[in-house]
Amino acid sequence: MTATLIWILVGLFAIGLYLSWTAGRLDRLHARIDAARAALDAQLLRRASVAQELATSGVLDPAASIVLYEAAHAARQAEEEQREVAESELSQALRAVFGEQQQVEVVREAPGGDEAANELAQAVRRVPMARRFHNDSVRAARALRRHRKVRWFRLAGHAPFPMAFEMDDEPPVALADRPTT
Repeated sequence: MTATLIWILVGLFAIGLYLSWTAGRLDRLHARIDAARAALDAQLLRRASVAQELATSGVLDPAASIVLYEAAHAARQAEEEQREVAESELSQALRAVFGEQQQVEVVREAPGGDEAANELAQAVRRVPMARRFHNDSVRAARALRRHRKVRWFRLAGHAPFPMAFEMDDEPPVALADRPTT
């Protein structure tokens, strides 16, 4: 009788330890999602800021400046529910303005233009990477949260279900192929 009770207690302790480890893992995944989202937000803000700065520099033709400025401003001011759409529209505006290498060359020839073109090229390349890191973290957390043990024992607590950030982040060809210095 005593040996059976000891084995039951050891089994319960092992299950509790395993559940605790799983809850800790889930907590670390949620922290990783938060960090990846902060990095994504920083890269999106940087891209919009650089685009807005370039649009107001006077280097681009007036129509391109207006299109780029409005899209960048909308992306910076978008509410959370509209953020993915606004960022996608900025990507489309960047592709429309910098669809050809000739426009990038016009920017490079202006005073300080080479630096601005490099900064914009870096910004448009970093956004897809940051979004991929965020969405990979979300995917891992979702996979763990789908397990029965996580649902049955409510190991996720009150944390909201993680959502991926879906947007059009295809960079303009003229900027994506541009080597940075």
